[in-house]
Amino acid sequence: MFKIVSKRCLTPNICEMKVLAPKVAASAQPGQFIIVRTDEEGERIPLTVCDYDREAGTVTIVTQAIGISSNKICEMNEGDSFVDFAGPLGRPTDLMDLPAEELKKKKILFVAGGVGTAPVYPQVKWLHEQGVEADVIIGAKTKDIFTYVDEMRGVGNVYLCTDDGSEGFHGMVTGLMEKLIGEGKQYDHCVIIGPMIMMKFAAMTTKKYGIPTMVSLNALMVDGTGMCGACRVTVGGETKFTCVDGPEFDGHKVDFDEAMRRQNMYREHKKTNPETHKCKCNG
Repeated sequence: MFKIVSKRCLTPNICEMKVLAPKVAASAQPGQFIIVRTDEEGERIPLTVCDYDREAGTVTIVTQAIGISSNKICEMNEGDSFVDFAGPLGRPTDLMDLPAEELKKKKILFVAGGVGTAPVYPQVKWLHEQGVEADVIIGAKTKDIFTYVDEMRGVGNVYLCTDDGSEGFHGMVTGLMEKLIGEGKQYDHCVIIGPMIMMKFAAMTTKKYGIPTMVSLNALMVDGTGMCGACRVTVGGETKFTCVDGPEFDGHKVDFDEAMRRQNMYREHKKTNPETHKCKCNG
């Protein structure tokens, strides 16, 4: 059993949990994910590793309550335990493969949308620890649903944008990307994490400027080991499995339209009453 040692609500329907999982914390790297089950009959849910503390033996996960299984996770509280917390799975960010001196020369842009801010954080934090200060665009529909802004400001240069103009740049992340580049910002690497449609158009923007780009795909998963094939995606005309070949892929080669069709196949089955999409925290 894997005990929840702390929990906080980031927004009314997004919660952060620190889970005691010493073996996972000991080997987790930025970009990887874990698979959790709330109980013996629970669905296997893939969640990105949002942070880890090797000394305390904890792994941080962030969950948005959008369906039955994610609601079950958000209904759990400090002191409760997951029956499964398997990982770390997937490949770490490719930035970790670069020699230190080459990494320090990189001008890196991160683009985060929605709950994508949480998995972006460990990568930006790791770069900060290597002496690299990355730029980070965080996009949201409105300022009330921003997450991890303060944490991100502690490790990177943050630019906010909102669809409704309630904070920061008024518009989509692609508009802010164009603005920064138009003002003279130069980037030679970009990482985009967020809703599939956002990643598609943000990757189209970086392609226009010739900026190599990685995206993190949150595909449908069942076993998380590459055996079932449920998370297959097409990258550069080849079939890849998100769980073992990813979750990060070249954003200019991903067939986003196919990935979105697959993602939407079970949308009706996942729907629950919107009134239940609330994070239930202690107190």
